[in-house]
Amino acid sequence: MLRFDRRLLLNIDWVLIVAVLVVAFIGMVNLYSSTHLYTNVGVPLYLKELTYYLIGAAIILLFISVDYRVLLTLNYPLYIAMILLLLFALVFGKTIGGAQRWINLGFFRLQPSEPAKLILVITLASYYYRKDTGKGFGLLDLAIPALLTGLPFLLIAKQPDLGTGLLLVFVFASMTMFIKLRRSTLATLLCGGLSSIPIAWKFFLKPYQRQRVETFLNPENDPLGTGYHIIQSKIAVGSGLIFGKGYTQGTQGQLDFLPERHTDFAFSVWAEEWGFFGSFILLICYFFMILWGLNIAISARDKFGVLLAFGVVSLIFWQAFINLAMVMGLLPVVGVPMPLISFGGSSLITNLAGLGLLMNIRMRRYMGTS
Repeated sequence: MLRFDRRLLLNIDWVLIVAVLVVAFIGMVNLYSSTHLYTNVGVPLYLKELTYYLIGAAIILLFISVDYRVLLTLNYPLYIAMILLLLFALVFGKTIGGAQRWINLGFFRLQPSEPAKLILVITLASYYYRKDTGKGFGLLDLAIPALLTGLPFLLIAKQPDLGTGLLLVFVFASMTMFIKLRRSTLATLLCGGLSSIPIAWKFFLKPYQRQRVETFLNPENDPLGTGYHIIQSKIAVGSGLIFGKGYTQGTQGQLDFLPERHTDFAFSVWAEEWGFFGSFILLICYFFMILWGLNIAISARDKFGVLLAFGVVSLIFWQAFINLAMVMGLLPVVGVPMPLISFGGSSLITNLAGLGLLMNIRMRRYMGTS
């Protein structure tokens, strides 16, 4: 299982490592700015985040030491463990802000819905790899992966955490579109997806979830209530102008107008203090990471590596895209964190584990497929 091959050392992906370090540095700088005025939280949050980075780095070292193809035998045990953790959180989990989605481990609060995203990528990549015949997937062939996605979606939505649940759906849709589908299957899925929107709005969305969509369409209707988050975030992003107001000088973030500024709205703090120029630099870093991840997928040694790398890239892309659109008022507020930027141990470690898988795939591209 362990492959201590010196060729691995020669194929370490320094490009991806440097890109991750740059984004991580930006995240730590931004987190300090958004939380340094907190005086009653015990250990400073930026020190906690640094601890999570060290844990994530250890996980990356573990991941790159083991051939990623071992996941073909571990995917379903991992999936079952994920479902059990989600059930445990739903029944015995710690409730914060009306949501029951954390498991208190004493030294750490685990949010099982975060590793669930990466485990779903592994599970879907394993399934599509095993079942691919080259003739294209039909509608019945997608029943099992849809079920594998639907079960954690329902458990996560029940917490409630619709944003993370929908992220699972986006990852499933991305990976499904990436494989070869029959034209009739694609047409059926598109028609079914579009027709299900009004049904979901009427019968499945809770009142507060419909309220979020209505607030997104017209936040000025309730500027001090449901529209407050979006309005303050848009003010912060827009007031940064070209070069920003300066480090730790943003009025929306430093004067506590901007809510959740170290988690969901971390990018708003960055945009206010560093302006368009700083935001452009950060987005370029993300864009490069995504392109490099796709390059890793293209150069993978086997189809499983291709699917696994693409799944990880789609996970990072959708998190970044949804969070950016949310803080700029282009999507409803759904609580999806910015990868490597927003504070949160479960999210950070999960994303670093996914990046570790990308490094693993890149390092082993020269090996045989046997």
